[in-house]
Amino acid sequence: MARAPAAAALETPPEADRLEGFPHPRQTAELFGHETAERALAQALGAGRVHHAWLIAGPSGIGKATLAYRFARAALAEPSERSADSLAIADDTRAARQVRALSHPGLLVIRRPWDDKAKRFAASIPVDEVRKLRAFLSRSAIADTWRVVIVDEAGELNVSAANALLKSLEEPPPRTVFLLLSSAPGRLLPTIRSRCRTLSLQPLASGALRAAATQALTAAEKDVPAAADWPKLERLAEGSVGRLLGLWDAGGLELYQRIAALTGSLPRVDWRAAHALSDELQPAAAQPRFELFFELLLTILARLIRAQAAGEGGPDERELAARLIGEERLASFAGLWERIGRNKAETLALNLDRKALVLETVGALAAAAKDRKPAE
Repeated sequence: MARAPAAAALETPPEADRLEGFPHPRQTAELFGHETAERALAQALGAGRVHHAWLIAGPSGIGKATLAYRFARAALAEPSERSADSLAIADDTRAARQVRALSHPGLLVIRRPWDDKAKRFAASIPVDEVRKLRAFLSRSAIADTWRVVIVDEAGELNVSAANALLKSLEEPPPRTVFLLLSSAPGRLLPTIRSRCRTLSLQPLASGALRAAATQALTAAEKDVPAAADWPKLERLAEGSVGRLLGLWDAGGLELYQRIAALTGSLPRVDWRAAHALSDELQPAAAQPRFELFFELLLTILARLIRAQAAGEGGPDERELAARLIGEERLASFAGLWERIGRNKAETLALNLDRKALVLETVGALAAAAKDRKPAE
């Protein structure tokens, strides 16, 4: 009986910056699609003139964290182990092993902590996580290496935490590099942004996206998509390998087809199919699929809105947008898009009835499409 707590303590806690079922970015072997950004960091490191704070910005799931940990491995390695134009470090070096294990004394990662009692992550990064900097920065850097602080994701810092981090950015210790990762840099304090050099990463092109996804799926020992599935996944992923992996792992293609059939038949609704889908998404265990449903639905709506507003997308999307939305309903559908996202967030936060929300959403879509006046 007395040994149970010790055994429980050995369990690895979940990580807020890791996609469930896949290797963490610090364990990722190769970085795809961001060669220019990697070269810039490698050259700065090789010259010994690394800016003290970098804001690595770009959409979620495109490789920001993978790049940050590649830099950490290189910065914490022996100078002889680095290369001039790449951050690649041999896997068997001490720095590489310690970074993978989060055991290197020169690395500090600041992120949302896991509450083991509540069994959930904190809603934001609290100031106590940033206060760990005090002890970390009081130690001297190992000769010829750097100290590296990774904040993932910087937009999740609460107000007190952001102000505490700002103090360290204003008076940076020598041989210390801050890497702030953000998918929405505009939400950060202007004073934080002004003290960082911004490195903007773009969504991955098709080849890099497939290579990165294949690497992650292989490492996780999961099936790789068939050739016919790749174009559909790429279109939905919009350059994000994280999103592609989530879609593929959760049966996103099948769910997307059901949502596309639902929107394509509006304003008519197959209520039997809608009820069957809402029953599937109701249980607590189905939360990932519930969230994916709304993510895909909002993606489809956003594409239709852009198709109507700017003529984007293929002929089928533009035709459906013209039928459902038209010019006179553009503002109404944009408002509906915002309302659906807000209602989903409220349902999760307050643990409301998920089935009711799905059916209410389908009804709102049908009503909006029914209000569309036919073209004269």
